[in-house]
Amino acid sequence: MRPLDEKETTQVFEKLFKFTGPNLKHLLERPSVEGPDPEPGRYCLRLHKNRVYYASESLVRRATAVSRTRLAGVGTPIGKFTHGGAFHLTVHALDLLAAHARRRVWLKPDTERSFLFGNSVPKSALARITENTKSGDGVVVMSMADVPLGFGVAARGAQDCRKADTNAVVVLHQSDAGEYLRKEEELM
Repeated sequence: MRPLDEKETTQVFEKLFKFTGPNLKHLLERPSVEGPDPEPGRYCLRLHKNRVYYASESLVRRATAVSRTRLAGVGTPIGKFTHGGAFHLTVHALDLLAAHARRRVWLKPDTERSFLFGNSVPKSALARITENTKSGDGVVVMSMADVPLGFGVAARGAQDCRKADTNAVVVLHQSDAGEYLRKEEELM
């Protein structure tokens, strides 16, 4: 487990910034509540086996006692680097993204399952959308009960959605909570 180098940090921050915007600083500067230390530390990003983890500094310090071969992970896995060097966010980052998201999309209750099965979001499934959303922005997909379902990229801006056909794709699917549940079922 090691800190990210400059190139890796840039890639991770660019991807997180797409979803959180200026709230990215709150993600890393918030005090941690984990660990026995009397003084709260901060959160940091660490790389282990091509996966990026979001963990408190006290947890990272305690994990150094475990050998690299035996360490499965530390903290919350938020993404991974591919063999080609690109960074991809994973569904594990959903809670962090939902808490700090700049743009959100809410789905109608009867269309949530379609999104969880990996389909993109058509305009007919859209209940609400954040007002200043533009095409290409990262959005967190929520249920009407404000439960985060996944995340994706806006295919159309908020203004374009009003004029679009009911079958027009509004959000392109990237990852969802159903993906995580399906992988857990395969492991069992």
